[in-house]
Amino acid sequence: MRTTRESITFDHPFLLMAVDKLQPAGTYTVDIDEELIEGLSFLAYRRVATTIYLPLVQGNKGSVQAVRVDPQELTAAHREMPPA
Repeated sequence: MRTTRESITFDHPFLLMAVDKLQPAGTYTVDIDEELIEGLSFLAYRRVATTIYLPLVQGNKGSVQAVRVDPQELTAAHREMPPA
């Protein structure tokens, strides 16, 4: 298993199905977990999980919650226009 961590910046508020409220624009940390596909003559990995870290409304400053999301939904939310 390998994990890649990246930052995604949203220029507008966004919604995700796994969370029931609009998330503010900003930069978010995303972890991508991949597992090695065995039996090949070369190294190849398959994505098994995508996790975004969202700020907790109730909690200490800097508190976050890890939310598993569909990578396609995350990409679509990043590209979408702001909600009206």
